[in-house]
Formats: sequence, structure tokens, C-alpha cells
Amino acid sequence: MHLHHDDTFPEGSTHGPGGSTRGRPGGGHRALRVGLGGPVGSGKTATVAALCRTLREQLSLAVVTNDIYTREDAEFLLREAVLPAERITAVQTGACPHTAIRDDISANLEAVEDLEDRLGPLDVILIESGGDNLTATFSKGLVDAQIFVIDVAGGDDIPRKGGPGVTTSDLLVINKTDLAVHVGADLAAMARDAEAQRGDLPTVLTAVKSPEGITPVAGWVRARLAAWTAGAA
Repeated sequence: MHLHHDDTFPEGSTHGPGGSTRGRPGGGHRALRVGLGGPVGSGKTATVAALCRTLREQLSLAVVTNDIYTREDAEFLLREAVLPAERITAVQTGACPHTAIRDDISANLEAVEDLEDRLGPLDVILIESGGDNLTATFSKGLVDAQIFVIDVAGGDDIPRKGGPGVTTSDLLVINKTDLAVHVGADLAAMARDAEAQRGDLPTVLTAVKSPEGITPVAGWVRARLAAWTAGAA
């Protein structure tokens, strides 16, 4: 368990309110950090699991999960054996999920840096938020890119309602499209509303548990990593 402490950034730190750098303490390039947020039950953990299964043969991965009082999401990933146990760690926030990903990111930074210290160079670290609302966003001092996951069962008006998670995330995943017919969700309207809210930012409509459902999300992660690596060269 990683405990909260004051979120301060000393002079010369690799992190800060203005955003994170590509360097690691002591030198060397660090992993691309991708945050995954979204409401409870939208499929964040399923998305993380599917990404790990798809990318683990090509990339060096690790995962940090966030839960308020438990290690439930980390334990699910461990049961599913999506990565070796030493590559999965849990943060127990003890408060609203957005606190540890946006307001006091110190526990997550500690977890991320501990993974890199123990495992050596990594390509990507996935940081999963606890279930939150449409205002959930990650601090730029913690992650380099953000995925926000919503699902059709939550209502096809969610993209229209907006909120920072929907409007500003680097990738919006509208998940569980296979349930649309059962819950009366209008996928075309969700796509239009997402485009209206997000402009040029990409949106993927998919069902991450279905065969090939994670493919467009994994492709996006690969593209972000390629851009990150090119920028670090």
C-alpha cells in the first residue's frame, strides 16, 4: 500500500504541475504513462486487461491500479494473469478517486517510480483510476496521455453531457457496443455527440471484451508510444 503524502515538487524535480518530463531520476528515458479513467462499471479494468494481453508480447508493460479501500482491480488482473505479478501494483487512495490522479498524485508517482526502479526500462505504464464521474481527469504531472472509458449501458446521452473526461481525454472509448440493442442506445447519435464535443480528438466505439475489440485502442497506444519515443530520441 502506498500512503498519501504532501504533493510537492522540489526544484529540479522530474515532475511538476506544468507536466512531466521524459527523463527518470538518475538519468535515462522513462516509460510512457497512460491514464485510464471513467465511471464505475464502464470497463476500465477490462480495457487494461485486454491491452496487456494484446501488447505484452511486443512491449514491456506495467500497471498501477487505484481503488479507495481495496486492491480489487489489481487482484482481478493478477487472477487473469495478464502480466507477471511483479508488474502490477495497487494504490489505495482512501478518498475520492480523482484525489490520487489529479490533486495529490504523490502515491501514484511513488508506485510508478518503484515499478521502474524494480523492473528496469519499461515501454508503457498503464495507470487505472478508480471509478469516478465525468469530471475525472489526470494530472499532467502523472500521465502523458489519457483514455476515458464510458459505456452504452450508462446512457447514450453521456457524450452529449460532456464533462472534462469526455471532452478533453486524448482518446474516448465508448465501450460495450454489443449491448446497444439490449439497452436501446443509439450508437450513431453517441458518435455524433462525441465528435461535436471533442472536435478532432479521436473516439472509438467498441466492445473491448469481444474478439479484436481492443485492437483500435491498442493501435492508439502503439502510435502514442512511437511519438513519445521519437520525441525522446
